[in-house]
Amino acid sequence: MYAMNQKYLCLIIFLGTLSFTLLGQESKTWHVSEELQLIQLTGQSYIHVSWSETPGYGRYSSNGMVYANGREALLFDTPVTDEMTRTLLRFLEDSLSLKITGFVPNHWHEDCMGGLAYLQSLGIPSYAHQMTCDQAKSHSLPVPDHCFLDRMVISIGGQEVICEYPGPAHSHDNIVVWIPAEKILFAGCMAKSMDSMNLGNTRDGDTVNYASTIRNVIERYGEAVYVVPGHGKWGGPELLSHTLELATPRH
Repeated sequence: MYAMNQKYLCLIIFLGTLSFTLLGQESKTWHVSEELQLIQLTGQSYIHVSWSETPGYGRYSSNGMVYANGREALLFDTPVTDEMTRTLLRFLEDSLSLKITGFVPNHWHEDCMGGLAYLQSLGIPSYAHQMTCDQAKSHSLPVPDHCFLDRMVISIGGQEVICEYPGPAHSHDNIVVWIPAEKILFAGCMAKSMDSMNLGNTRDGDTVNYASTIRNVIERYGEAVYVVPGHGKWGGPELLSHTLELATPRH
């Protein structure tokens, strides 16, 4: 019992320190357009936030990431349209001297790969889980260039980025992206912001195995300092704990 209490005490202290650190950091924000923002998370990473409107859901924001090393950068999820993706890439190149050299979507929905056609028109290679490629084909969407099973490691400037499939949750094909050098977990739509009251849209997901998948993510990437969800405010590992609570059936 003492060991267990000590474990939870350490966890609480860690989360408190983490929250103080996150809140104490000033992030730079660029208002790229009326529908697009870019926010610097760390020295090498950025979150792009785009706004769109969907019948039944109204206006909502979606998060994606850019991870840079030198003047090259990887893109994780696009804004929902080719036009907004074009605007983002032009800003990155013109204002930050960053060139996107690879793209990985979290899953097959438009808030992850709605700008894939534009990226492919530029010859930017794209990588996705095999299930994402299959879903894209079945829905007559642009199909990523390269498909992987379970896990892929992609490098940029000598820094590794891990793309891994932890199980079904928001969608059957959703992955997570782990950036070890920055301790950033881009969990995408499977992770919920702290103000989320439910799991949101799970029409293409798996609510039975959702909690198990989140447990897998916590077990593998519990050292994350930053956790970025697909929608809403990012934070630390508390987002995963909150999501697990939402995903756990109440008896």
